[in-house]
Amino acid sequence: MSIVNQTGGGEFVKYFSNLKLFWGLSRTPHGLLDVATPAMAAMLQLGQFPPVSTIAIGLIAAFSGYTAVYAMNDLVDVNTDKERLALKRKSDVVFHVDEVLAEHPVAQGLIPFKKGLAWVIFWTSLALIGAAALNPLCAGIFAISACCELVYCKLLKVTHWKIVPSAIVKATGGLAGIYAVNPAPNPSFVVFVFLWLACWEIGGQNIANDIVDMEDDDRVGARTMLTVLGLRKSLFILVAAASMATFAGVTIFLFAGPGLGRIYPAGAMLLGYFLLLKPAHLVCESPGPRMAAALFNRASYMPLSFLVLIVMSIWIKI
Repeated sequence: MSIVNQTGGGEFVKYFSNLKLFWGLSRTPHGLLDVATPAMAAMLQLGQFPPVSTIAIGLIAAFSGYTAVYAMNDLVDVNTDKERLALKRKSDVVFHVDEVLAEHPVAQGLIPFKKGLAWVIFWTSLALIGAAALNPLCAGIFAISACCELVYCKLLKVTHWKIVPSAIVKATGGLAGIYAVNPAPNPSFVVFVFLWLACWEIGGQNIANDIVDMEDDDRVGARTMLTVLGLRKSLFILVAAASMATFAGVTIFLFAGPGLGRIYPAGAMLLGYFLLLKPAHLVCESPGPRMAAALFNRASYMPLSFLVLIVMSIWIKI
């Protein structure tokens, strides 16, 4: 009996370990934070909670979409990631929310490429089905996002303007949330959400990540804002984008649905300061991997933090 239990327990541990690698491939901790992006945009659009069926389908579609896109990034970049891992020194390692579970498991040989591809196809299919059930346009937005992620990866050693498709990828999550609850939203609101999320990606994520990976990028010949424009100009863009994202996060209140209470603008200002402006200022004071990683990690909580603020603003009418 004990041998059976030990065997069964061993199989369970092996299964759980393998599944953990696949969640690592999809950077699931970061993906879970990003799932709040379409939810946040949808509730800003409505000014109230969407129907329960929309929430359920939306969560499945959003989780599937982010799971697929992040995993696709690792599959496309597998050869470059192998270069990075071979050249990385222990001194380069800093805490990064993207790498909580496993760092590039396909590049490390922990997951076969074909199994990783099957994983991407499964979640892509589920994301498309869920998005189409909400609004066929949402499925199209997801397809655009996946294509932009592919372009972003392919431009790694070509141009630092790969930051543009990266910003589009993050912004499309918000657009999908808007069109999931309103097939004909106010164009001004759509543009504002797009710019808000694009600036958040540039000022809180992309350039910060470039600073974290600056030595790796030099070694593998990657072209980023940092390697092409230098640190000073990159920091200027980072601070400008973080400031614009903070401004947009507050001003979006003017275009949002009527159900938001007046606590939103003050809360949005505080969140923008603590999640973007303050850590961006610290990066400027000490522009190194650790401060940049702190900015990246803190900024990663922006969609979830704003989602909580929106819920509170709807519940508390002040």
